[in-house]
Amino acid sequence: MSSPAQHLAASAAESVVQSVDWLAIAPPTIAAVVGLGVLVADLFVGDARKTLLGWVSVAGLAVSLLALLPLLDGDRATFCLTGEPGVCSYTADRFTLVVQFLVLGGALLAALLSMTALKDAKKDLPEGEFWFLLLSSAAGAALLPASRDLATLVVALEVASLPAFALVGIRHGDKRSSEAALKFFLSSVTATAVSLLGISFIYATTGTLYLTEIADRIQNVDGQLHTVTQAGVVLTLIGFAFKTAAVPFHFWVPDTYVGAPLPVAAYLSVVGKAVGFSGLILITVVALPSYADVWGPALAALAALTMTVGNVGALRQRSTRAYSAVRLLAWSSVGQAGYLLVPIAAAAYADNTDDAEKAIGSTVAYALMYAAVNLGAFAVAALVSRTKPLNRVSDYRGLYASSPLSALLLAFFLLCLAGLPPGIIGLFAKVTVFSAAVDAGLGWLAVVMAVNVVIALFYYLQWTALLFRAPEGEPEQHRVPAPLTAALALTGIVGIALSGAPQLILRFAGIGLL
Repeated sequence: MSSPAQHLAASAAESVVQSVDWLAIAPPTIAAVVGLGVLVADLFVGDARKTLLGWVSVAGLAVSLLALLPLLDGDRATFCLTGEPGVCSYTADRFTLVVQFLVLGGALLAALLSMTALKDAKKDLPEGEFWFLLLSSAAGAALLPASRDLATLVVALEVASLPAFALVGIRHGDKRSSEAALKFFLSSVTATAVSLLGISFIYATTGTLYLTEIADRIQNVDGQLHTVTQAGVVLTLIGFAFKTAAVPFHFWVPDTYVGAPLPVAAYLSVVGKAVGFSGLILITVVALPSYADVWGPALAALAALTMTVGNVGALRQRSTRAYSAVRLLAWSSVGQAGYLLVPIAAAAYADNTDDAEKAIGSTVAYALMYAAVNLGAFAVAALVSRTKPLNRVSDYRGLYASSPLSALLLAFFLLCLAGLPPGIIGLFAKVTVFSAAVDAGLGWLAVVMAVNVVIALFYYLQWTALLFRAPEGEPEQHRVPAPLTAALALTGIVGIALSGAPQLILRFAGIGLL
């Protein structure tokens, strides 16, 4: 017979222990479990059958994507505070699902590109470690948009980032790869340190790590701590600006993309950006809406600077001797990051919650468009690099003569990035971002964006025209392996389908974050 004290202790334990909503956390969990399984299986699989690890990884990412379907019925949350079901560490709402779809879909396409790259590289890339690192990073990236407290947010950010360092430098004995990994590592560690310092200031002044509670308490901070709070907000924003490759924190991008294996560069250009932007949205719009007067103008200035430096940097690549296609795509991704920042900045000037959600929806819609067409461009680059290892832009001359379908797809992807027909989805996404700036009263930022779109037209169209020029010498035939064919087909179908019905992407990106 238990005593009253024992009964009280048992009741207290029951109130603390809570069940885990395994369905809600299934997408990142599946990716993580498959990654561990692949690493263990690598010990027992012979060299001749290493390809199986790649197919298992692709299947795991596909299952993670399918695990999103049961979550469409309604918002779910888990790891909540006892007695406060609305304050949770993990929330699977519309915003979470859309970003997880972007992250896991991007990782799946990068995995398809990787299968061909690993086969061509032979012994240069260790397959088991590669798939483990890719799946681990994808799991962290899928966890981040669901994070609703600062501790989980930082952990997810590091789980997504740490394996990416190793992926960049995974080519044994390659000095360029090692240098790229070192630059990426040092910049990312600096960003994390700055973010943690800012988060510690915010925690010191609010006494909580939960984003919704921070939003409530930060408005009533004692006047003596107001300066500390502002410093915390600014430092946290600087840390995430590193992750999004916003200028002046972009210096690691070109060398990292060029030094990394091409599928890893494709992964970083899409999934890495999604991680940075989803974290930035959660920090600003969810946790710090009352400090919109601080982060709004800062992000608007960063957006203008980032798109300008990125596009001018891409334009300057023409004057270099080795006019690298991957380096051009790297500078292009910096410019695209500027466009992605515009609606987040516009959310700071929104008059109500609906307008703020509409602005954030514009960023998510643009990110979805960018992910599909940019991964498609990298897929064609992966095809060309099989016969032209240096992957210079000049190597694409006459691609139409040797591989008409690949040339047409690359031309379509480049026109989407430029925002020109028949790449209607690119034009639609740019108009959506432009409208968000105008609606927020940021006319000057809309003008800067318009000028940058014109600058970008030059290098996108120049590359596109090169595809259809007469080749120098006999055209080389490009054999397309099955995984690479699948990546090209998926990105092409998505881009063409959305260009036919561009409104679908905005409806899909409609979020209920606030």
